[in-house]
Amino acid sequence: MEYIIKYPLATEKAIRMIESENTMTFVVERKARKPDIKKQVQELYKVKIAKVNTTITAKGTKKAYVTLTKETPAIDIATQLGII
Repeated sequence: MEYIIKYPLATEKAIRMIESENTMTFVVERKARKPDIKKQVQELYKVKIAKVNTTITAKGTKKAYVTLTKETPAIDIATQLGII
């Protein structure tokens, strides 16, 4: 399996989104599509996902904002990953 998720972001904004919006932020491959990102995050972290938004930054990297369902607190995943 080819990994399209590069790494989770731990910026101030990303941590604020984890706490307030239950949303994890990942840097992903530029060619990654939303369904692929959703599938891989679900498999890697064993979570349920509500939606995925993506954006390409000015530097040319692609970020995925993955909003988790209410049953799955993003703060738990962030703690597992050592972000918080």
